[in-house]
Amino acid sequence: MSASNPGRTRVQSVDRAFALLDSLARRGGRASLGELCADTGLAAATVHRLCGTLAESGHLRRDARRDYLLGPRLQRIGEVAGRATWSWAQPVLAAVVDGTGETANLAVREGDGVVYLAQVPSPHSMRMFTEVGRRVHVHCTAVGKALVARDDDDEVRAMLERTGMPGYTDATIVDPDRLLDELARVRRVGFATDESEQEEGVRCVAITVGVGDAAVAVSASGPEARFTEERRDAAIGVLRAAVADLHP
Repeated sequence: MSASNPGRTRVQSVDRAFALLDSLARRGGRASLGELCADTGLAAATVHRLCGTLAESGHLRRDARRDYLLGPRLQRIGEVAGRATWSWAQPVLAAVVDGTGETANLAVREGDGVVYLAQVPSPHSMRMFTEVGRRVHVHCTAVGKALVARDDDDEVRAMLERTGMPGYTDATIVDPDRLLDELARVRRVGFATDESEQEEGVRCVAITVGVGDAAVAVSASGPEARFTEERRDAAIGVLRAAVADLHP
């Protein structure tokens, strides 16, 4: 049974197949058998069997080095998925921009990081811009903190050991214990903030919606000079209203 959705039964082979596809995506679309085993914790025979099935269907392929690569059938799926995500997220993000005047983003957890999937920019000439598809650390971003706050402390510590905690500004949290304290606060208040922790002079606030791997984070971000603490706090209500009918 699914831990995140106990009312549903998960199919193990489907979970494993998607774990392999996620691993390949994180590695830029190419990986060896050994790398896939290391990333997923699956036995070589299991990886070989699942990848063989995906290769036969065109979702993977193998090259002369016998590495596995993302296959051509995934390109069409990705294009359609991108358009579907935009049509689903755009009204929500537009509502955030209308209510706050600041740039709105949608992000998801991907392995030990966070990836931005959609953005609606602020109408102001001075505004925040994050490239869609950009992958960022969780310890220095509001979307990242909002998403990992659902993990237990041991899981977070293990993740931080793998990724490290690069310091981007003087405000970046680079101590695991401090981050765990911050995540406890996020769980308590229901939102996460970034106070110049990834980029100097930029403030961001984010909340999450959805459960388990389907959770997404929605944020509003802007320059501290305009997006004051008072306006940041007011944005929390805007974010919650915008995602009220969102079903990831």
